[in-house]
Amino acid sequence: MGDPFFESFKADYVGFGDWFNRKADEIAYVCKADDGEILAFLYLKLERESESYHDIQPPFGSKCRVKIGTFKVSLNGYKLGERFLKIIFDNALQWRVDEIYTTIFRRRTDQERLISLLEDWGFKWAGTKRSASGEEDVYVRGFAAYADRNAPSITYPFVSRAARKYMVPIYPEYHTELLPDSILRTESPLDYVEHKPNRNAIRKAYISRSIRKDMRPGDIIVFYRTASNGPAHYTAVATTIGVVESVVLGIRSFDDFKSTCQKRTVFNDEELRKFWDYKPSMRPFVVNFLYVHSLPKRPNLSTLKANAIITDAPRGFEIIDEDAFAKLLSISNADDRIIVN
Repeated sequence: MGDPFFESFKADYVGFGDWFNRKADEIAYVCKADDGEILAFLYLKLERESESYHDIQPPFGSKCRVKIGTFKVSLNGYKLGERFLKIIFDNALQWRVDEIYTTIFRRRTDQERLISLLEDWGFKWAGTKRSASGEEDVYVRGFAAYADRNAPSITYPFVSRAARKYMVPIYPEYHTELLPDSILRTESPLDYVEHKPNRNAIRKAYISRSIRKDMRPGDIIVFYRTASNGPAHYTAVATTIGVVESVVLGIRSFDDFKSTCQKRTVFNDEELRKFWDYKPSMRPFVVNFLYVHSLPKRPNLSTLKANAIITDAPRGFEIIDEDAFAKLLSISNADDRIIVN
């Protein structure tokens, strides 16, 4: 509570210190730098249909909601805002709420920046809240099971069953760097604790030279981690579901290529340059996607073949049909509530 990180909350909210002490035994999410400095803080509250909203105008109807009670991210370039939004959406899904909302002042740059982030992920202005601390704006995000295929971020984490489904390979040395939540049991979490924007971001960039490149916004991607330390039949596994936001084709220069995927890819500038120059007659393209869900069980190539999900390891973006995708969800114990429409 004595950390300078909380000074803005003390300035904005009357009695914040007392409130903070009352909540001392409840769960909050905190991210710290190596030196102990707090970089981000999040507190969530589940509110049932009986909750009173007398101080909000226009008044809320009766719904089950999650309130983003306290949320602040330092400006650090680590994409922690998206990382913490993922936590918010995960809890909303677990609690089966109808809406997510927050109240926020517009007094400082960091608050304006947070509002912009929320709007980018589907939150809309819904009114004002008056208290002894002043008047705050209220932002609400519906959480009905619906997927907007043209703008996946505003209905994240839901994806459309009607979308096309692709399986695409990713090498082991890049897999957990890009998709840290899909870490394998054979990997050490201690190797993935350093703050890097590509690890924290929900929005990520996949660089490809796939022959097939007709993916569209809303299409579903299943990431297939290729073989490591053993035969592919046993060590290559399907791990992760993502959804396409955009596909960037016809990139004309290295500078454009670098700026397209910067901070959302596993590659540093030198590696990007090598990737760009590797085959000038077949320049890479970029698939911008949202990380959606890590499969609880990771079926290997042998299991994928036995269940007729694929006939062989994918070499680029390869279509899988609806029956194959449904079977994948089943054998991987995936949370199929995210598959809607």
